[in-house]
Amino acid sequence: MSNTHLNKENSKIDKQNPLGESVDYIDQYMPSLLFPIPRVDKREEIGISGKLPFHGVDMWNAYELGWLNSKGLPQVAIAEFYIPANSPNIIESKSFKLYLNSLNQTRFDDPQALSETLQNDLSKTVGCGIKVIIRTVDCESEFGVLEGKCIDDQDIEITQYDYQPDLLSTLSNSQSDKHSLAEVVTESLYSHLLKSNCLITNQPDWGSVLIQYKGIKICHESLLRYLVSFRTHNEFHEQCVERIFTDIQRYCQPEELTVYARYTRRGGLDINPWRSNCAKMMDNIRLSRQ
Repeated sequence: MSNTHLNKENSKIDKQNPLGESVDYIDQYMPSLLFPIPRVDKREEIGISGKLPFHGVDMWNAYELGWLNSKGLPQVAIAEFYIPANSPNIIESKSFKLYLNSLNQTRFDDPQALSETLQNDLSKTVGCGIKVIIRTVDCESEFGVLEGKCIDDQDIEITQYDYQPDLLSTLSNSQSDKHSLAEVVTESLYSHLLKSNCLITNQPDWGSVLIQYKGIKICHESLLRYLVSFRTHNEFHEQCVERIFTDIQRYCQPEELTVYARYTRRGGLDINPWRSNCAKMMDNIRLSRQ
């Protein structure tokens, strides 16, 4: 994405956006800190209008949730937030962190009261109902793994680090296998090499991405080259996943498609978007880098 285009995108985001700005950290409950960003502009940019070509959810995990109980004793927990992909807005991540910080010196009668407050505030911000789960820090957790074949160990030379969707191809239309039959396959592929940059601050966002599909076999080399081409691309997590979904649909035309990314955390929050036109809800697994 060029600097000119990036500046145009940035100008669309309200100047009150705290991302990239020096702000005071508030430790008393303040829901007005939450900053919504409409999904519509970026979706129109990738050709999505009207009915969504996928269903899905954005899974947020908060590892630095703290508040006071009714007697003033500090409490800590881990929270999970599930925001539907059909919500009108996403939540800008720094504003989410600032909002959670505002709970630190706020009293709640019990975790249920906190959960109801979180659900109400976040639902208003994104424009639809969301799901909140609060877990104790002693809950059992083991690192998970992505199911399928990792495509990262291919012995190929990479020269393209700027977003280039036309790198994608199926084996039946790739130059290396132009005579292959258009056989329908079902595959689960993943890569740990997804990296993009924040749309506002240009700071790196690191992630792993799982791609499950049914259709003409996707060229693994082309898919890896394509994913690496996000390396200097500026976009929010949710938008990158939707771009990957629509690009694969356009260039590879699978019958079924699921794209699921697990990003590393910033400020105690990680964002894990999932989009699919076929699959049931994916598990909120935690990878080793998370």
